[in-house]
Amino acid sequence: MLTTTHTRKRALLAFLALPLVLAACSDGDGDGGGGSGATEEGGGSGGADFTFAVVTHASAGDAFWDVVKNGADAAAEDLGVEVTYQGSGEPDEQAQFIDAAVSDEVDGIVVSLANPDAMREPLAAAADAGIPIITINSGENESASLGAITHVGQTETVAGQGAGEQLAEAGVTNLICVIHEPGNIGLEQRCEGATEGLGGSVENLQVDINDVAGAQNTIQSSLQADPSIDGVLALNPAIGVAAVDAVAGAGSEAQIATFDLSGDVVSAIEDGSILFAVDQQQYLQGYIPIVLLKLYQENNNTMGGGLPVLTGPGFVTQENAATVAELAEAGTR
Repeated sequence: MLTTTHTRKRALLAFLALPLVLAACSDGDGDGGGGSGATEEGGGSGGADFTFAVVTHASAGDAFWDVVKNGADAAAEDLGVEVTYQGSGEPDEQAQFIDAAVSDEVDGIVVSLANPDAMREPLAAAADAGIPIITINSGENESASLGAITHVGQTETVAGQGAGEQLAEAGVTNLICVIHEPGNIGLEQRCEGATEGLGGSVENLQVDINDVAGAQNTIQSSLQADPSIDGVLALNPAIGVAAVDAVAGAGSEAQIATFDLSGDVVSAIEDGSILFAVDQQQYLQGYIPIVLLKLYQENNNTMGGGLPVLTGPGFVTQENAATVAELAEAGTR
């Protein structure tokens, strides 16, 4: 698994050299052109040839999506395009953002598919309008059916399997898998994969990402009710940190792993409070789709060949946490 991830990373480094070439030739005046950054209102210099809309299922205050936005922002700057970013944990509101992007006649849409059914109608309208669509993060299996030219992210079931295998190697046999967004198919797939990889007992536990303190209490109560639970798999960095406090509060010795990174998660990995984090490199999920949309608009290029462009999974452990910590502070991991 780690060897495969390293291979993908090397391939992505070569892929990401493309923006440097594109940025040099994207403006006809020969001055290299200044890019416009991603903003909530679609600000920037206004000199971009293309406008791309990024619409995610981000809940307010979720630091994971801040890094996705940072990636889109950097791509806008590097490529000299305009990018707008909007996010909502409410599927109906996310759908409204897509409708607005279609009305604005944007040149491309990047969308996460935590709830594909809610996105079906607005994305059909985008496809009918000839707007290219790239899906990110969640919804890989539904991406093509909703008209996307490719999907950028990780295969959630495979990532879950990897997490389950590593937890099994650490001796975990009775695991709770903490789902923080109801109805998010990607999270359910992670838990399904973890069940396959662990080969032991796995129980899904529902919490609310908008109530992290409540999530901590729910995890702690589960650990107190069943002292045989020896592992907690969080699917979000804020919930991962909450799990650390929950394990301490319950007087449990359960080992903790999480999906995705934050500065606090990396610190917890460094001090041994969290065993590892599954890293899907969400910065790339913001950056790469903007590159792909510009290439599609300029050259009709596509990538993936019907398969997703994978950004993970990778694993952050005590061995590499110090290096990742520097990148997390910069907002790129």
